[in-house]
Amino acid sequence: MGRRGVVIVGLGLSAALVAGATLPAQAAQPQERTLDRAGLEETLAAIRDAGMYGVYSSVRDGRQAWDGAAGVADVETGRPVRPGMRHRVGSITKTFTAVAILQQAGKGRVDLDAPVARYLPRLLPADLGGKVTVRMLLNHTSGIGDYVVGAFPSLAQGSAASLDEERLRVIRPEELVRLGVAAPRTGEPGQNWSYSNTNYVIAGLLLERVTGESAQRYITREVIQRAGLRETSFPRTPVIPGPHSRAYESLYGLIDPPRDYSVYDMSWAHTAGAIVSTTGDLDRFYRVLLGGGLLPRAQLAQMRTTVPVTDGQGNVLMNYGLGIYAQDLPCGRFWGHDGGVFGMGTFSLSSQDGRRQISLGINLMKYQRFDDNGVLQPHPIDYALGDHLLRALCGPGTALARGTTLTPFPTQQVLVKR
Repeated sequence: MGRRGVVIVGLGLSAALVAGATLPAQAAQPQERTLDRAGLEETLAAIRDAGMYGVYSSVRDGRQAWDGAAGVADVETGRPVRPGMRHRVGSITKTFTAVAILQQAGKGRVDLDAPVARYLPRLLPADLGGKVTVRMLLNHTSGIGDYVVGAFPSLAQGSAASLDEERLRVIRPEELVRLGVAAPRTGEPGQNWSYSNTNYVIAGLLLERVTGESAQRYITREVIQRAGLRETSFPRTPVIPGPHSRAYESLYGLIDPPRDYSVYDMSWAHTAGAIVSTTGDLDRFYRVLLGGGLLPRAQLAQMRTTVPVTDGQGNVLMNYGLGIYAQDLPCGRFWGHDGGVFGMGTFSLSSQDGRRQISLGINLMKYQRFDDNGVLQPHPIDYALGDHLLRALCGPGTALARGTTLTPFPTQQVLVKR
């Protein structure tokens, strides 16, 4: 498909699915909980060999741990990626923000089923503010559109120009909300699920209203520090703090060769996607969260109350809760989130008891291409990511049943018009 006439109206990583037909079918069997270190090394290297510049992964099974990396952090110098590198985790930030809101709900300061207008009476138009509840923000059923194309308008013309022009722009969250409200609505409040970063910027503003302090400060103290995370933060400058990879963006071939966006002001992502972390810290975060270390039991149960999310063929991609989702694999149900920003993608999944975990980061985004009908085609990287995820969480020999699908980055979908 040629670049002319393509309008990118979403900023997801991939709409590609890992299909069971590419793997030998077998019955879902629980695996022995012993880390297959050689297999993890092999499947991680396969992601690099499929075309990914650099990838790092942290896998946990009880007290066993494995950390690996493959590929390069800088394509010009050949500097290798290393385990433990800092990484922009994108929408995984939403879990942190949701935890903060639920903490306030546990203290009786936020009613999840109250309208947003109770807390932010002038932020939204009256017909939205009085109907959209806090819960609808957190589970993406508000019907409010996404602000991203409004913040980067060249995307509406199939151009990456505004990604470069706005590298160092500071944009206030109220402006992001205005852009989201101005975008086409995705349905009536509560009607259906539709992913929108605007929801979580509003949630951050609501958190500030009920706590009386900045959302970043509160989340840092009451979520990041309480979870014992030492390499996780909201960035204070456009530069990623500490050892990190470059961040290469292809934008489905519009940027060729892919361009580095590792220096970027992340105010455009705010409480929807600005956090920097490591794969090891993400494993710890979800382990502490699912183990009850950050929320009372009642609020953790609310967080895991989900709505189904399906693709165009009716396949269930995930069940989305409040800032966290569940994916069902052959060896059980896993909870977590994924995220994508310019040049970096991340996913993190944990078993409900927090014993089996994987967190993974990549440094090349939107590497897929469209066919002549405008359909985003799976890339070998997608299949390799799925293989590594299954090896990490389910063990060797595990495959999807025929006819089922796995999307490693289910929230990072892309919409394209011709």
